Amino acid sequence: MNKRFVAALLAAGALAVTTVTAGVEGADAAAPRLTHLSGLHAQRVCGQPAAGHAACYAKVLVNKAGAIPDATAPLASALTPNQVRAAYGLSAATGGGRTVAIVDAYGYPNLERDLSIYRAQYGLPACTSANGCLKVINQTGGTSLPRTNVGWAQEQALDVDAVSATCPDCKIVMVQANTNSLANLAAAVNQAALQPGVVAISNSYGGGDSAESSAYHHPGIAITASTGDAGFQGGSYPASSAFVTAVGGTSLKMSGTTRVSETAWSGAGSGCSTVIAQPTFQTTAVTGCAKRAIADVSAAADPNTGGLSVYAPTTARNSSWSQFGGTSESAPIIASVYALAGGGYSNATPYSHTASLHDITSGSNGTCTPTQWCTARAGWDGPTGLGTPNGTGAF
Repeated sequence: MNKRFVAALLAAGALAVTTVTAGVEGADAAAPRLTHLSGLHAQRVCGQPAAGHAACYAKVLVNKAGAIPDATAPLASALTPNQVRAAYGLSAATGGGRTVAIVDAYGYPNLERDLSIYRAQYGLPACTSANGCLKVINQTGGTSLPRTNVGWAQEQALDVDAVSATCPDCKIVMVQANTNSLANLAAAVNQAALQPGVVAISNSYGGGDSAESSAYHHPGIAITASTGDAGFQGGSYPASSAFVTAVGGTSLKMSGTTRVSETAWSGAGSGCSTVIAQPTFQTTAVTGCAKRAIADVSAAADPNTGGLSVYAPTTARNSSWSQFGGTSESAPIIASVYALAGGGYSNATPYSHTASLHDITSGSNGTCTPTQWCTARAGWDGPTGLGTPNGTGAF
């Protein structure tokens, strides 16, 4: 896609308003309001789910009125694709045309248009349905897509842009569940696993602690899931599945393409499942949990410090440049690193390759005993797991 086409899209009304109402369903009550960029603060884009349903974990910077300020260019404070790849030692890595699948709920009719604008802005290769790079399907594999939900569409924009930033030559399959019910999302995961070429499936949503589901167990495919944005909270499914790579979050500071610092993000979800048995790659001596502990690994998630540049919907028709974060940012990053690695795609692999991770040793997401559940330290800890990628060797 060339710059003239991007300009035509913008002129056609993609950014037609000065300030637009976000698809946000209420301020995040689980974490303190964070000020940033002349009064902007982070707010979740999905509301609290009903029983048997999941919430997406994306957070976006909004103004005092709860709206995403219209922007015709990326925010200077937001992470670019070059910065993401530089931070995690991925600049020379290639995906070899492997496919990352993303599972979310509801429809997003302008996904391909918005993704094309994002990729053109950063000089990434085109990823369209016409060239075979992009595929958007429903939970049964069809092309009759669900009704639009702006909040979940914003989640999808974050997910496809995060995959694009991390693995520019990966193909993308977006599977849209009919609703955010756990049953429909599980059906979408099973459908994603059936798609040719899929090596990783990203899930940026979750609910409470839950019993295991076979939907998240597909040997030979890496499945990642966000740990949540409410800090130390206990188990969160599907992140607490014994078959999933649970992805926590960090606050990442960059100066150009130089990684300045990385600490545990205060919102990163962590805790112990009360339902799912401890997997063989974890031990109580390390995690302090008698059962499954989260997270396993982590990546940038703080929407203020380390938030990703995203081109996302603000209404059903209009889109704008925004800054997004949450562990919804980190889960697709890690899924993409699995694709770049091209290995066995097992969630146990990072535990035997810790030398290829940045060990995050400072920051916390709450107060707890034992302290490793909520405070970063050398080795495993709840908010960041074993650490963040330093190349692809841990995956």
